[in-house]
Amino acid sequence: MDYPIKSGTNIVIYAYSLEDPVIIDGKATIKYHGDRRYTRAIPLQSYANPPPESKFSGLDYFDFQLYNYSVPSNETTYHCTVYKVPAKFPKRRHAIAHKAIIDPANIDIVHHMLMYECNPSAVFDDKNLPSGICDDLGEVLIPCTSNIATGWAVGGDYINEFPDVAGYPVGGDFEIKYYVIQMHYNNIHQMSNRTDSSGMRFYLSNELRQYDIGYLTLGQDSDATAIAIPPYDDRLVIDSYCPALVTQNIP
Repeated sequence: MDYPIKSGTNIVIYAYSLEDPVIIDGKATIKYHGDRRYTRAIPLQSYANPPPESKFSGLDYFDFQLYNYSVPSNETTYHCTVYKVPAKFPKRRHAIAHKAIIDPANIDIVHHMLMYECNPSAVFDDKNLPSGICDDLGEVLIPCTSNIATGWAVGGDYINEFPDVAGYPVGGDFEIKYYVIQMHYNNIHQMSNRTDSSGMRFYLSNELRQYDIGYLTLGQDSDATAIAIPPYDDRLVIDSYCPALVTQNIP
């Protein structure tokens, strides 16, 4: 039976035997697979037909990337690192596309990553930027957890290009100097021998575009004081309110 392949994440169910099928009288006899049954979330079709990376060849770029990070053997790990736009970009530039750099050796455990803007008032030691388990960094990350700038998750396109008339401002006189990338590892088999070098790459245009891209994050905090689902409830409605002061300058 043919099954339609839709855009986004598809859950593929597969199994295999340790013995090749045997052909007898033109018919294949397939051995039972035993407990070798698995599932994998795989993007079989793109969301938006992203451009090839070659489109941005020759442009300046910078990476916010881990290097040989030893992934803990815990089933779930959230790792956070503070980054700063390289000083070699002293003037404001526009990022016109970004690429999720997923370590090929770890496509089975890198679940998603989020990039946050730090408050313009945030100050760090540029020679020793914080990096470690997110919960362990605690108050250090408070100025950097309110506004999500971009992200990637399993099933998403690796390359995202911004509209021709706009770019995301970085460097120079742009007020945001520091960023945090939160990496989520889903190490369900609790492997202890993995090192990871995943991250995010930003391609920069040679000229500023007409508009700056900004991000507005809406929603509830994911903690017990914001979203608490009582047991045995068939339906739960959570109301969120946005004051007029926040939206009064939105066109």
